Amino acid sequence: MPGKYLGIFYPEIRNPKSEIRNQTMGVKMKILVAIDGSKDAGKGAELALDIAKTQGAEVWLLAVIPVYPGIDLEITARARDSLHNKLSSQAELDLGKAKDFFQAEGIIPKAMLVGSGAIADEIVTMAEQEKMDLIVIGSRGLGATGRFSLGGTAMKIIGQAPCSVLVAKSN
Repeated sequence: MPGKYLGIFYPEIRNPKSEIRNQTMGVKMKILVAIDGSKDAGKGAELALDIAKTQGAEVWLLAVIPVYPGIDLEITARARDSLHNKLSSQAELDLGKAKDFFQAEGIIPKAMLVGSGAIADEIVTMAEQEKMDLIVIGSRGLGATGRFSLGGTAMKIIGQAPCSVLVAKSN
């Protein structure tokens, strides 16, 4: 049965490789939801929730603490550590909110993961390692922190992902 989201119908998400794996191994569809606290990522979480309910899928949450190459040359070690601590705290807060959002709707996320590295690479690596069937990301992130931008990170994920990618955009 197709899912319904705010009056817009979309067909069931099908990945032929995962269908064969699911039929032979009895494994549920796995959705990786990238969390960054942005409105677009929040919309992605809403869409992932609807798909998870419709498909009976497992939900995995991932927040990536970005690494900025060359930042050591521009700020002091103390400022770098402070920035990393702030980004880590915010990622954990965002993950907690996402976990609460899914749990309130009866979906228990399978994992809450905080990576540290290049955002697109971490998301694609997680999708490959855990054999995800769908990646859900926001089209844009939180601006100056450089999290998601369709011109960069989202496009890289789309190009390198081992599965389908749903790019969400808030209104």
